[in-house]
Amino acid sequence: MAKAYTVPSIDEYLRERLMPVEGAIPHIPDIEMFGNSIPAGTVGGDLFEYINFQQRYDIEARVAQAQRLATEFLERPPAGAAPRNSVDDHIRWLKGTPGYRPEMEAEYRFAKSSEQVRVAQDLRDLCLTAGVLLVDAQGHGIISAKIASTVHDTFHALMLTELDRFGKVTPDLLENLNLRLAQSVTARNALGITEKERAREIATMLYGEVRPGGHFRFANFGHPPPLVFSAEQGRFVNIDQSRMVQFLALGLQIPADHPDRKKYYSLNFRQKEFDSSDVAEITLMSPGDILVLYTDGVYDGRDEHDRELLEGVVREHCRESARNICNALLDYAVGQDTLHRQNGEDDLIDDKTAFVVKRI
Repeated sequence: MAKAYTVPSIDEYLRERLMPVEGAIPHIPDIEMFGNSIPAGTVGGDLFEYINFQQRYDIEARVAQAQRLATEFLERPPAGAAPRNSVDDHIRWLKGTPGYRPEMEAEYRFAKSSEQVRVAQDLRDLCLTAGVLLVDAQGHGIISAKIASTVHDTFHALMLTELDRFGKVTPDLLENLNLRLAQSVTARNALGITEKERAREIATMLYGEVRPGGHFRFANFGHPPPLVFSAEQGRFVNIDQSRMVQFLALGLQIPADHPDRKKYYSLNFRQKEFDSSDVAEITLMSPGDILVLYTDGVYDGRDEHDRELLEGVVREHCRESARNICNALLDYAVGQDTLHRQNGEDDLIDDKTAFVVKRI
């Protein structure tokens, strides 16, 4: 007899959707990766997800669509025919504007067609790209899990539009995500707000992409910075901080030149909107080099003594797989929780997430 379906509790539901799916681990030449999360309670505010573009999206179908549009945008419809696409619609509008010249149509059609050619090219690049989304919502209960889930859902909704328009993740996605999670002057904040205390829930986020050759490009909103372990030197190496652009946590800072800036509360105004110059890059230079991403339940990114302890864990396991290194880091973090409990420092216990990329 089939076992009756049991409706999961909200804790179980959120825990399940915030945990990484091992079957989604992307495969990149000469790269090994593995990540996992351990909530501090039944459910936590950490979210870790692999973005396996080939598995999640039909890349070939999207390439074919872009190629079709590239051709269609160049073709003029029969006289009197209804618009077939956005280009036809815009040309119809353009013809009714003052100063219209017949050559404008060919110029516009070529420009929009070439955009689709580029979209197809960028989509193909995703076949050798692995995305990683790491979110840490303040706290470690149901509310924190809901906040992390909100970030996740917003990210993927925006992703669909990005792939259609650009064939890749652009800074616009991250800026729009930041704005969506900001505190609106007139509407309820997506991250939640307690009116009595004017207290805000906070979530940090790091989104990055791994490519062949050990290249890692990422954007950081309030998250602890990555660590890079050199196989040759046997230690964490210092990274040029001028290359490690870091913004405030999601929703806390609105760019001064954003048209809706007056519609949101902001701690201060950022000088400009997020763009490609704000994307940081790290390269694992040699086989055996290791990149470590983490949440503050593993390491807060500041304490030098804790960094040395973490370095010792990586050094001890550096010749092993990315999975084993990741598990060793999480075991270390769980062990630190035991010490916190013994010392009556339960408030220091937090959700733990680690993600390891190893060049092989």
